[in-house]
Amino acid sequence: MNDKSTSSLSRREFLKVTSATAATIALPTIIPSSVLGANGQTPPSERINLGIIGCGSMGTSNLTLCARYPDVVVTAACDVWDARLETVTEQYKDTCKGYSDYREMLQQKDLDAVIIGTPPHWHALQAIAACEAGKDLYLQKPMTLHLAESFAVRNAVSRHQRICQVGTQIHASDNYRRVVEYVHSGNLGHISAVRTFNVMNQMPEGVGKTTDHTKPEDLGLDWNAWCGPAPLRDFNRTIVRDAYYHSSWMDYSGGWTPGMAPHIIDLPVWALDLGFPTLTASTGGRFVLKDDGDAYDHHEVLWQYPNRTMTWMSSLTNSYGFDFHGEPVKSRRLGVYFHGANGTLYANYSMFKVVPEGNALEGKQPPPPVLPSSPGHEREWLDCIKSRRQPSCNTNYHVKIDVPVLLSLLSLKLGRAIRFDPRKEQIVGDREAAKLAIPKYRSPWKFPAKYLS
Repeated sequence: MNDKSTSSLSRREFLKVTSATAATIALPTIIPSSVLGANGQTPPSERINLGIIGCGSMGTSNLTLCARYPDVVVTAACDVWDARLETVTEQYKDTCKGYSDYREMLQQKDLDAVIIGTPPHWHALQAIAACEAGKDLYLQKPMTLHLAESFAVRNAVSRHQRICQVGTQIHASDNYRRVVEYVHSGNLGHISAVRTFNVMNQMPEGVGKTTDHTKPEDLGLDWNAWCGPAPLRDFNRTIVRDAYYHSSWMDYSGGWTPGMAPHIIDLPVWALDLGFPTLTASTGGRFVLKDDGDAYDHHEVLWQYPNRTMTWMSSLTNSYGFDFHGEPVKSRRLGVYFHGANGTLYANYSMFKVVPEGNALEGKQPPPPVLPSSPGHEREWLDCIKSRRQPSCNTNYHVKIDVPVLLSLLSLKLGRAIRFDPRKEQIVGDREAAKLAIPKYRSPWKFPAKYLS
């Protein structure tokens, strides 16, 4: 849907007026029921022409959830892997045109919005290009991989007045809403510390060592285009399987912290209305796993906020989940702990529990549900495209999740803490860190620095 000036007649209003007029003065004319929205059909003025860039499992899942609605028409798809592209174009063959270059796809006139489901190293360039082409966007997490990219994407969305939802789908859950309500109730007292984690056990082989040396061109994959602005390394088929596997390579994913932390630290950022951290310190490395990957297998982070701290723990070699441990088997486990003066609340995706500090919570009742249920992360985005209101996980909100994650990667790379000025949105007292915050893309790709001002 194209944005319309409030002073001009919208396309929807125009069609309603002209259709009614035609029906009045030219009665013999037969007007298709789909134009008027009769018999449950969605009129063209209400339809969203949707495309997808990156036809892997996550992007196509988002596409499926959007395409099930009668007001969505899939009109374009793009991928540099022929087989994945053909799967989508065949599924929507009556309406969908296929592309191998997203820039060409974004010039398609009957295209209102795009889902960006490519690997993270592509997100910034493609999101900004979508904004410049006048397309609204659903951008899978992590929003970006570099600090400067995060602000550039946010600024591009704002400058071009686009509607953007970042794909942290768990934000739509009722369980997260109940946790936010409990934190807002004040029952826990002052919350001085938050602990977050995501752990699993890939021991001993990790993602393995590939023995498949098929050339990418034999698979119908343009490897040079897949790597894009990231370094061009030797092809490894494991990298391109899906997000679980490319999370083991730094250049294309940033590792498991940007892969999972956006879902998990979203909850404390939301519940405590956190801004940007003033100090970020992280440590870790690739200590144990012996596979083809090069990303850290352990990552520990400390963020300093006014009057509280938040921590993150990621492990690929041990899956102990504290109160969430359950059966003593290898599993992926995650959670959040809010430590307050009166008690601790811990939560994961599907549950939460409150543990009192002595009798400090006696007489305090859980708050009533007040936050309405979400219509679904994708449906919310579609509705916002029509209303021109930003969705809940818009870039102005999500930048407060993305920036801490990216500062933690930079701290890990430099081996020291990084101070950040939330008001100026700048790294302070560390010229090297500030320089490294701006990515250097592989030629001919260039970072769009104009969106930093």
